[in-house]
Amino acid sequence: MKPIDSVLFVCMGNICRSPSAEAVFRFKARQKDLNVRIDSAGTIAHHQGQAPDKRSVAAGIKRGFDFSNMQARQVNQADFVNFDLILAADKQNLADLSERCPEQYQAKLALILDFDEQSEVQEVPDPYYGTGDGFELVLDLLEVSCDSLIQRILSTKK
Repeated sequence: MKPIDSVLFVCMGNICRSPSAEAVFRFKARQKDLNVRIDSAGTIAHHQGQAPDKRSVAAGIKRGFDFSNMQARQVNQADFVNFDLILAADKQNLADLSERCPEQYQAKLALILDFDEQSEVQEVPDPYYGTGDGFELVLDLLEVSCDSLIQRILSTKK
């Protein structure tokens, strides 16, 4: 397996799930002294330039995650070239990415939860319109998957 030096996390608007994934992964990578370029983006530009959702930030800060300097942006064609791994929050976003991704980069696309072999769910649910603990559930899922992803990346660097 080729070493993974960069990861892009993607959801629809880049204000809930993908910035949460970026924050979780950045925190966990730092703990393992793993030098990986990390970013997040959305498949749509509706929230472009906005900070992450306040509910995502509040849930993440309680766990020690940092959302500083994050602004929503849309995936662009250069992302398919510049990132080693592009991870979508759900199947619809993965399909949207797959439609836009040049054939030679399709192997870079996957679901975020593909790295959590114990998970009974395949998709990170969108908490944006929900109530209750949806943002906490997102973080629970992301933490386990990011731990597994980091182990996979570390194994490629040996």
